[in-house]
Amino acid sequence: MPPPGQTQLPDWDGLKLRVRTLISSHRVMIFSKSYCPYCNKVKELFRSMHVEYYALELDVTADGPSIQQVLAELTNQRTVPNVFVNGTHIGGCDSTYQAYHDGSLQKLLGDSQDAEPYDYDLIIIGGGSGGLACSKEAAALGKKVMVLDYVVPTPLGTSWGLGGTCVNVGCIPKKLMHQAALLGQALQDSRKYGWQYEQQVKHNWQIMVEAIQNYIGSLNWGYRVSLREKSVTYLNSYGEFIEPHKIKATNRKGQVSYHTAETFVLATGERPRYLGIPGDKEYCITSDDLFSLPYCPGKTLVVGASYVALECAGFLAGLGLDVTVMVRSILLRGFDQEMAEKVGAYMETHGVKFIRKFVPVILSLQIFIQVEQLEEGMPGRLKVTAKSTEGPEIFEEEYNTV
Repeated sequence: MPPPGQTQLPDWDGLKLRVRTLISSHRVMIFSKSYCPYCNKVKELFRSMHVEYYALELDVTADGPSIQQVLAELTNQRTVPNVFVNGTHIGGCDSTYQAYHDGSLQKLLGDSQDAEPYDYDLIIIGGGSGGLACSKEAAALGKKVMVLDYVVPTPLGTSWGLGGTCVNVGCIPKKLMHQAALLGQALQDSRKYGWQYEQQVKHNWQIMVEAIQNYIGSLNWGYRVSLREKSVTYLNSYGEFIEPHKIKATNRKGQVSYHTAETFVLATGERPRYLGIPGDKEYCITSDDLFSLPYCPGKTLVVGASYVALECAGFLAGLGLDVTVMVRSILLRGFDQEMAEKVGAYMETHGVKFIRKFVPVILSLQIFIQVEQLEEGMPGRLKVTAKSTEGPEIFEEEYNTV
């Protein structure tokens, strides 16, 4: 014991030996403090890599301050975390993450244990506009890239190829069907400009859909060719994460493959939501089905008043169909309401009917809207029952398509 009033000096040589022994004895050595968020962040990084580490918490170790001073002399770093990998000083939190992102950390870890390289630098799950653009840019920068794109079929069995919503069931087919409707209107107007034709002009839904699907198919193929030209691997498979850097890919035949990557991008987009009422998935369709529907939908009820709903209602009416839109509250929520009402008024003058303040709801376990099949066919005959949002009024009507 030192004399009273004097402090025992640390055994500096012993502490240095202890620190060096800790560094050399552990694949990953972290000098840490239990309350430090940056220390916890570094530990989480190694856990995500499935790499074991040893952490000495300096704030709960009796000679922690002295060890930190020894580390400062050895590394010229006074802060924590202070990280060593296979005897090599990495540094603090930022330095460790930088080493991880540039790959040097993985190389250091491979000195004592062979680390398998990732199959790809980047795997993108989703082959729509965002996923394809991302994949091509990454490939142009020299990265090894894979794109997974898989469309879960609708209840009707509809699925599609590479390109995402816009190409397959969104902007492209919508504009083409809208153009078909405009051509029909132009024919009607042409009589006023001197055009004469005796036969009644009819629209053939099947011919239109076949032409649209052929065009979309050419776009799908073009995207695949573009990916191949840029050396991007494409899989028509459903991707699922099974480890932090590993996915399982399942194709339509149920065949499974596994792939790893340093980085992943999720670009899966969204799908239409069903109503959650009896008969919705059995008898109703969504915009995912409409553009490849093999038969004319006939008398149609569109449930909802988003821009997608109104666009579909507009071109269906333009093709000469009996179209009704069921609106819960307002048209085009989120848009300028003065303009939204002008859109609604314009559509009404062009033959679209609106049922306002009706909504599919379930109240006290009693079903107030449902869809029943009255007659099978293509299209069939459906009975729709709905309840007003403002009172007890019940609405019932028959349609061919909902």
